[in-house]
Amino acid sequence: MTAQLSIRDLHVSVEGKEILKGIDLTINQGETHAIMGPNGSGKSTLANTLAGHPKYQITQGDIIYRGESILDWAPDERAQQGIFLAFQYPMAIPGVTVANFLRTALNARRKATGTNGSGKPISIPEFRKLMREKMALLKLDDAFATRYLNDGFSGGEKKRVEILQMAVLNPELAVLDETDSGLDIDALRIVAEGVNALMGPNLGVLLITHYQRLLNYIKPDFVHVLVSGKMAMSGGAELALQLEEKGYDWIIEAEAAK
Repeated sequence: MTAQLSIRDLHVSVEGKEILKGIDLTINQGETHAIMGPNGSGKSTLANTLAGHPKYQITQGDIIYRGESILDWAPDERAQQGIFLAFQYPMAIPGVTVANFLRTALNARRKATGTNGSGKPISIPEFRKLMREKMALLKLDDAFATRYLNDGFSGGEKKRVEILQMAVLNPELAVLDETDSGLDIDALRIVAEGVNALMGPNLGVLLITHYQRLLNYIKPDFVHVLVSGKMAMSGGAELALQLEEKGYDWIIEAEAAK
């Protein structure tokens, strides 16, 4: 099994304040890892750091993706090479349709990776077919393709379009930052079904969530608890059930006692 992502002693600061304080994590191909933790523990900081957000300064450690350090990679280079981030709060981009956005992103990825041996842009008929297939998977009406990206979308629609991006771009590493936040039970189920349909032996998934309910639908291989910028505990899927029952206080107290 090949390591898709290896995070080594990662320390990250934001505006001079240290948020992550030595994170170690390895995600192999085909594995799904969930990171849980109380608010302010550093979960979204980790997601944004992996995506290359310039606000987050790495002061120590390394991020190895498919055997190569990516500390010097720009955000667009990371995305083109198959690192995907589904945002907790997707932004609206008025004037840019969902279809144009996704075709541009897909062509950039194809060019960077030489997909199909040449990296040529996807033809319009081929792209339309791909879009229809992936939109049906996520129960999105075809009309979404011509709407402006996230402009006037409900919370559930925004999250489904995030997973639509994942489906079209076909990444090797998917980081889902609290994809369940703001979703009702029906939207949550649809989003989870879409993620499950995209799972495969070449995809590594990092689910970041505050609640166990998402993990009722997407079963993780491993669950990690992040507290005050450190990995306080790791285990299997049963750990999430413990957290649902007992909360985080017992882990926070144990971490404080160290």
